[in-house]
Amino acid sequence: MPRYKLTIEYDGTPFSGWQRQDNAPSVQESLERAAEALDGAPVLVYGAGRTDSGVHALGQVAHIDLVKDLAADKVRDALNYHLKPDPVAVLEAERVEDEFHARFSATKRHYLYRMIDRRPPLTLDRGQVWRVPRKLDAEAMHHAAQALVGQHDFTTFRDAQCQADSPVKTLDAISVSRYGEEVQLTCSARSFLHRQVRSMVGSLVEVGVGKWSAKDFKAALDAADRSRCGPVAPADGLYLVAVDYPDA
Repeated sequence: MPRYKLTIEYDGTPFSGWQRQDNAPSVQESLERAAEALDGAPVLVYGAGRTDSGVHALGQVAHIDLVKDLAADKVRDALNYHLKPDPVAVLEAERVEDEFHARFSATKRHYLYRMIDRRPPLTLDRGQVWRVPRKLDAEAMHHAAQALVGQHDFTTFRDAQCQADSPVKTLDAISVSRYGEEVQLTCSARSFLHRQVRSMVGSLVEVGVGKWSAKDFKAALDAADRSRCGPVAPADGLYLVAVDYPDA
């Protein structure tokens, strides 16, 4: 059975998340339904990351095995045809070796979190960005965020329902920058804990509005205590941007 690597973009707003669920729509279910329509048999879709309800993707990666041996472009176009009207698009399909696994072969995941600091409500960006009604100090947020780089016990920024074996993770890079009225946080690591990025963002916003200092933020990290986390940022502004693989 030929294996195909899929690069996927989606608006997470109408979905309960990536993972298939019994009584709620998911991105995985939409893709599996489209793949079955293409292949004529049930198809399992394996994703690189299980994004939460409302979280978006610009470059989620998945793989599928099909009975039919089709050109990669045909797989892409046929899946997109059967995905309508769901807000999911297969940007690229690629034939890969059987050893490739979207989740276990991944070496790094890249996330983006978007914030707009303005008083008026959002219109065009509603559901796509977190509106913070107070001015954010992006430089202060960036400075405080550097305490997260490296290997740490991220219990403070770990959701209570997280099923990871250990709270210890290594964050490779994190940056906060301003682009007009938009503040963007980007971060990269091999893997993340459940709601880790949204938890870090929410606490960094406490720095950005002047409630916390960089010292307060580092103390919260070092405490390894979930109760020391600031408010968790909403799903609206979070995007899985890309997933890296060996020799890619």
